[in-house]
Amino acid sequence: MLVKDFENFIYDTFTKEKLEIVKDKGEYGFTNIGYEEIIKVGYCTNLTIESAEESARNHVNLLITHHDAWEWMTGIKAEALEILNQNKITHFYIHLPLDDAEFGNNTSILRRLGFEVIDKFSNDEGMYCGRIGERDRAITFENLVTKIEGLLDEPVHAWKNNDRLIKRIGVVTGAGFSAIDVKDARDLGCDLYLTGEKILYTVQYAKYCKIDLVVGSHTFTEIFGLETLAKMLSEKYPMLEIVRISEEHIE
Repeated sequence: MLVKDFENFIYDTFTKEKLEIVKDKGEYGFTNIGYEEIIKVGYCTNLTIESAEESARNHVNLLITHHDAWEWMTGIKAEALEILNQNKITHFYIHLPLDDAEFGNNTSILRRLGFEVIDKFSNDEGMYCGRIGERDRAITFENLVTKIEGLLDEPVHAWKNNDRLIKRIGVVTGAGFSAIDVKDARDLGCDLYLTGEKILYTVQYAKYCKIDLVVGSHTFTEIFGLETLAKMLSEKYPMLEIVRISEEHIE
């Protein structure tokens, strides 16, 4: 696969119409171009110095991440890009379009937890950052927390704010700490709200709304959309080698 082939794959997968919505907002794109031919692809949530080094150790030609390195964290992006450049590794990130995609972060985690996606919410100028999932058989709060911890491979924060069994949940992976999203999930009939960052306002408002709350990490609630995207790429280009780049549970 060539870099241009990958670019066309992204346009086809997310559609140019959707990408056009965030074209000038820094929500996706290449930060480095390495060798033209891509044989081995790595994926992870964040572009960091550590993920760049891990990509180099794995002899990756293309690194796909959800997040670009944040500009305000002075020095990190420059060092990460230097590692990628030295090792001729192409890097591409896809942020809001992956949150919005029908196969993206929220849909993928819901399906892995055994929920069917029935609705979307958390509209950000035409991009939906959240999904509503439902299951046929209700599950206890405790059993769902155990399933989430097993899936994320990390402990989570959990607050039981009602006595209902869990049948419908709202998910905004990553930084879904908006009280508006908590309210919308409640108004859409959700028994529980799942996200990836904990702040005081989310905890307080979930308690007020009497909706159960589970908070994992930003990094590991958002790996599953990338995993799905990598599988789709592998199906189109079966000769590619795909590897998951390991990241620390630091949150």
